[in-house]
This record gives sequence, C-alpha cells and structure tokens, in this order.
Amino acid sequence: MQLVPNLLIIPVGILIGVLVAAPVGPVNVLCIQRAVERGFWGGLAAGIGATLGDGLIALFAGLGVGAISGAIEHHRQAIQILGGLVLIAFGGMLYAAPTRLANLEPEAAHAAALRDYAWDIPKTFFLTITNPGAVLGLFAIFGGVSTFVEVHSYVDVLSMVASIMAGSLMWWLGLSHLIGRLRHRFSSRHLAYTNRIAGAVLIGFGALLVCETLPALLS
Repeated sequence: MQLVPNLLIIPVGILIGVLVAAPVGPVNVLCIQRAVERGFWGGLAAGIGATLGDGLIALFAGLGVGAISGAIEHHRQAIQILGGLVLIAFGGMLYAAPTRLANLEPEAAHAAALRDYAWDIPKTFFLTITNPGAVLGLFAIFGGVSTFVEVHSYVDVLSMVASIMAGSLMWWLGLSHLIGRLRHRFSSRHLAYTNRIAGAVLIGFGALLVCETLPALLS
C-alpha cells in the first residue's frame, strides 16, 4: 500500500489551484467587493468558499467519477440556468446593498468578526460548484495532468486535492491581503460605486449563462 505520494504532485497541484482561482469571474468579483467593504477577513471568507468548491470538484475528478462528469454534462443546461439565476439574484442584492465600510482597525481585530462573514462561504461555494465551465474545466485539467504526473493511489489523489486547495487558498490570501492594504483609500462614495459595478458584473455573468442556454431550449 502506497503511503507516500508522488512529490511532483504537490507543486503541480498548487499551480493548478492558482490557475483555477485567478481568472476574473463571479467569485473573484465577489471576493474583491467583500475585501474592499470588510477588509482582509471579508475577502478571505469569500475565498474559503471558493477553495472548498474547488476541492470538492477536484476530489470527484481525482476519483475518476465518470458518472458525475457525465451527469454534469447531461444536466448542464439546468445547472447553468440555476447558476445564472443565483448570480443575477446575488448581483441584484449587491447592487442595492447599503454602502458601509468596516472600521479600519488592525487586521487582528477583524478576526473576532469572522463569524459575521460566514454566509459568504456557502455563497461562493455554491457559485463555484454550479459553474459548469469551472467544473468541466477542472475535470479536464485533472485528466490532462494525469498524463504526465502519475496519480494512481488514493494517497496521490488526496495529495493532489489538498495541493489544489492550497494553491487556491494562496491566491485568495494574497488578493485579500493586497486589497486590505489599499482599502483605506476608499470612501463610502467609492464603495457605492464598487457595489454597483460588482453587482452589475455579477448580473451580467448570470444573464450570459442563462442566455447561452436559450438556443438549445428553443430548438
């Protein structure tokens, strides 16, 4: 029984995690808005949900659950419509949200308020796992990586999943830290613009996902 994973898996998995998290999309938009409004811990809370979503998808991909991949592809339209409607709803709430900046205190003071951000974790988790492009993309990446990095045992799979989650979390930590350092330059008026822009972008992403399914539904 293999107890030690292929060590090449760790850096490759971390790189995959960063590459999966970095592209601009709904989750990045929401995390940036949360970091601007609430500071480092607000952005990190949103990023944790995305990290958990990436980890769950990577676990299914690593276990070679072809039936799940097939079911996702078969029900892609329904998943895409659901994800699009959720994005539109989140975007609408964010667009109309009252503007408020958390007190600009040392970051350690925000740790006690992390419980206030708990709802952002399931939000970004749900946005991640209901994005069919992200799900199928991670399945494809995992399959491609396995052609030159041996992933045979459960230890290898779990090591790859943990490394992907570590890379994803590293991205959200860095992004939240950067915005947390710069957020003191924002006023309530700037935050109002940020909320409206972020809300409009989320609505746009959601509308695009829904509209992409219309030709197939009408045919």
